Amino acid sequence: MKPKVYIETSVISYLAARPSRDLVVAGHQKTAHDWWRLRRPDYDAYVSDFVLDEVSAGDEDAARRRRQAVRDLTVLELTDESRDFAQRLVAGGLFPQKAAGDAFHLAIATVSGMDFLLTWNCTHIANARVRKPIEELAASLELEAPVICTPDELMED
Repeated sequence: MKPKVYIETSVISYLAARPSRDLVVAGHQKTAHDWWRLRRPDYDAYVSDFVLDEVSAGDEDAARRRRQAVRDLTVLELTDESRDFAQRLVAGGLFPQKAAGDAFHLAIATVSGMDFLLTWNCTHIANARVRKPIEELAASLELEAPVICTPDELMED
């Protein structure tokens, strides 16, 4: 059985974006492409309706490329349990209100039993400051949070 990975919107955005001149962004784009090509086949990959909504927003040409990237991925449902967990993440101060969508990504991945949550969002999701409190909140609800990581961290040899 393959490990299960929830792919958050930022990874799809880097994957589908036109090449950047910014060195950091270009590095993230290359890693996203490398992970998608070399490692994604090793995982069962999932997204949510939140991802589908986010990849469909903005410039139509870019949105088309992002939608194309996720067309074959399994879509996870928003459940009452994941909605409750996301609300607790925000109410507990682990995610600011303006990042409630990010809390939903984590909540859906957690409630759905994902092994990993793959993201380039290091402000709200892949943030070392909140990892332990997220795990503690999940455990208090008898849930296990996925390993939150960037594509760099999931490029095992």
